[in-house]
Amino acid sequence: MVPISLLITSTALRSQQSIASVADAALPDSPVPNLPDAQIPSSTPAQPANPCPPATPAAKTSTPTGAPALSLTPSSGVQPAPVPCNKRHLNWYERFVDGPHNKPLTPRDKAWLAARNLVDPFNLITIGGDAAIAVGANSHSDYGPGMRGFARYSGVSFTEDMTGEFFGTFLIPSVTHQDPHYHRMEHASVKRRIGHALLQTVWTQGDNGKGMLNYANLIGFACDDAIANLYVPGRETAASATARRYAVSFGTAPIDNFVNEFLPDVASHIHVQIILLQRIINQVADRETMNSSSQ
Repeated sequence: MVPISLLITSTALRSQQSIASVADAALPDSPVPNLPDAQIPSSTPAQPANPCPPATPAAKTSTPTGAPALSLTPSSGVQPAPVPCNKRHLNWYERFVDGPHNKPLTPRDKAWLAARNLVDPFNLITIGGDAAIAVGANSHSDYGPGMRGFARYSGVSFTEDMTGEFFGTFLIPSVTHQDPHYHRMEHASVKRRIGHALLQTVWTQGDNGKGMLNYANLIGFACDDAIANLYVPGRETAASATARRYAVSFGTAPIDNFVNEFLPDVASHIHVQIILLQRIINQVADRETMNSSSQ
């Protein structure tokens, strides 16, 4: 028979072992709290969080929409990610309303801007519509009647636009380091903004942000007119006619500046798509200027 004292001792030892195993299972091996695997710090430095990580399921904890992501480091605790998340899409035309906001345009950027202005759908629609009205109203013009006259008128107008964009947006601004954009003065008084729009026909802004002569107008208008003398039907090429067209080009140049300066304000009040309306009015104004210069 086993003594009672031995049974009591054996039972006590088993109880102590059970209590120790339960305690070991309940307590963590390290003082680090029970975190998800992605948040457990390691000996290597943590990589910067993705500024725009993919959407996580609702069951996982995440920061509010638009807030910077958080990363946990053992040395300094919780720190914000170096780059905040910004999912705002870029409006392609927005950078051309007031000019570039980040850095000056390179010659390649100016060439791309000239090409976009030339093949802009509103520009092509304006050329076609203007040609149809002109040929329909006067079938005995130098362009001729019918579809042939329409095609000639459209081709001449497109060539004039191409010449103007080449000299006024790409070549001259690239050589003289001129910014080809119009720069608005939206927070000034109306009177000052009118004077600003008039002044920018001869004084504009360079790639370095400083003021400079508007060589794109001063030289570009003369280049456009001299080249147009070679192919525009029925055009007077005398020096007096050339000087008159040059003066008309300067006199009508502020029209486009007024559109760029004030149309965004009007569009913001009547809740219309600014780019659609602005491009249409710009092309109509340019077409009227070109027609006046061709006389």
